[in-house]
Amino acid sequence: MTILAIGINHKTATVDIRERVAFQPEQIELALQALVQQGRVSETVIVSTCNRTELYCHAESNELEEILAWLAAFHQIPLADLAQYVYRHEDQNAVAHLMAVASGLDSLVLGEPQILGQVKQAFQQARDAGTVGSVFERLFQSTFAAAKVIRTETEVGQNAVSVAYAAVNLARHIFADLKTANVLLVGAGETAELAARHLKEQGVKNLRVANRTVARAEELTKIVGGEAYALSSLEALLPDSDIIISSTASPVPVIGKGLVESALRQRKHRPMLLIDLAVPRDIEKQVSELDDAFLYTVDDLQSIVNKNLEHRQQAATEAHDIITQYAAEFGGWMESLNSVDLLRRYRAGAATIAEQQKERALAAIAAGKSADQVIQELTQRLTNTLIHTPTRAIQDAGKRKDISALAAYQKLINDTPQE
Repeated sequence: MTILAIGINHKTATVDIRERVAFQPEQIELALQALVQQGRVSETVIVSTCNRTELYCHAESNELEEILAWLAAFHQIPLADLAQYVYRHEDQNAVAHLMAVASGLDSLVLGEPQILGQVKQAFQQARDAGTVGSVFERLFQSTFAAAKVIRTETEVGQNAVSVAYAAVNLARHIFADLKTANVLLVGAGETAELAARHLKEQGVKNLRVANRTVARAEELTKIVGGEAYALSSLEALLPDSDIIISSTASPVPVIGKGLVESALRQRKHRPMLLIDLAVPRDIEKQVSELDDAFLYTVDDLQSIVNKNLEHRQQAATEAHDIITQYAAEFGGWMESLNSVDLLRRYRAGAATIAEQQKERALAAIAAGKSADQVIQELTQRLTNTLIHTPTRAIQDAGKRKDISALAAYQKLINDTPQE
């Protein structure tokens, strides 16, 4: 048996296909148990996010296509329609892929941290469903350890790699404490929402959103907090704004030099940071000529993003080296499960225990104990010693609800001669 990884992601499939193959939260437990009960896999974990759906399975390599057929059937998609978008990994490649996914190396945004939490959640769901055994317990703990080392020892997750995050990062460096700053978002589209989420993470409390459609501004404030206004309120909002981040779809600037000049007079020339994320411009370039107005455009931020992305890509090379090491260690552990080696170690361990107990029994007889008493004590000690480890293993499997391990232990017990 080996490790298999089957899935689609943002690189291989369109949004439409990804939506059709995604598992809803309420489907996960049923899907996990159905896949194991089908008898083709002994352990499985399903990772399903907006950008990927992946099945990780402990199974025979020749079951790969059957597992893919199960995935297509579960979502009622013709196999031929799905197969063209699917990638398949086996053995060390599957292990390395899982570690790369958990570390953010396979994400839409290189190094993004959210995926690690999503993989951990998927693992816990599989545990709760009883589809994680000793192999996947070891595999995923190794994966989390690799991801932690990559996060702490490389810069793969450092520095801004989106203009929205770069904008917030710039504001954070200029204003010592964003929590007390008054922030105005002009526009309520995708970029504005991303910036708003980053601002919220930085603890911004005073957030206002001005948009041409007030209803959309209200939708955004329901997600991130703050107050919603119409775009026509800009003249009243600017004087009380320390940071302005603008990202509308307007074909002409919505913030002119005169508007900012008037706001600065009312602010008694307290500085303003203006960040224009729109193309074409939202803020007239002449605003940069004003004292106490600090204007940055999307081009300024894009150069920062490009430089940071280059740093992340360099760090990704280091991260892949770490993954190679952890994948090799897990591969070595898997090889140690080889039946011949396992049997040899088991027999050697039992022989050592028997030899120790024999020496102890002979010493007791030499000391004058009766042979009957020594044999009785020997039998009891030998039994207790030999069943100790299996007993602990069965108890642990029961606590984890590890169905596959319990089934194996049950078969072993039932097949053990009783004479």
